[in-house]
Amino acid sequence: MNTAVRWRIITLQVAMVVVLAFSSGFALFEGSFVTGMVHDQLAAQQIYFPPQSAVVAGGALDPAEFSDITQYAGQQVDNGTKAQAYAQGFLGRHLQAIAGGKTYAQMGSLSAPISAQLAITPKTDPNYAVLQGQLATIAGQKASLFQGEMLRSTLLNAWGWSQLGLYTTFAGFFLMIVALGVLGALTFELLFAGRKIETTTRALKPVTA
Repeated sequence: MNTAVRWRIITLQVAMVVVLAFSSGFALFEGSFVTGMVHDQLAAQQIYFPPQSAVVAGGALDPAEFSDITQYAGQQVDNGTKAQAYAQGFLGRHLQAIAGGKTYAQMGSLSAPISAQLAITPKTDPNYAVLQGQLATIAGQKASLFQGEMLRSTLLNAWGWSQLGLYTTFAGFFLMIVALGVLGALTFELLFAGRKIETTTRALKPVTA
């Protein structure tokens, strides 16, 4: 390897170290920023899992139904993992029980025919009160579903961002390792390879009388 090629390699290695180090620092900063932001925003909501006393048969965290999230009993939802557990494991199951598994959007199709029937039913008809009761029940279910689904969506969004922060942090550490590897190669090239080339050149140089 001649000197020109060697210095081109050294220049490339220097550039790679700089780019990789910058990318690593940026990824680690972004990962930390996103993770911290998710924590702060979740903590501000003051959402808690039911207390340990609810981990009983028939309780809010009945072990027979919520065995996968009972370890979070009494804890605050302050990170992505807990947000996902609360949204899917706790809220999701309770929402399934409100209206037989129907979503907020599906509830509209239930209330429309009842409202139409109520409009043509005389107030003196005994069915009028029954229809009103059915509409009131559906309205209450819709309100609960709307609030629950909005909170669930928000928590899952926070979980998604926490995953982004986690993998960005992993990427930052990976880039750091690669940067250290290139730096090691650069150090070897500067401190050892050059001496080896110089020694070899001297050994091959013809001796003049």
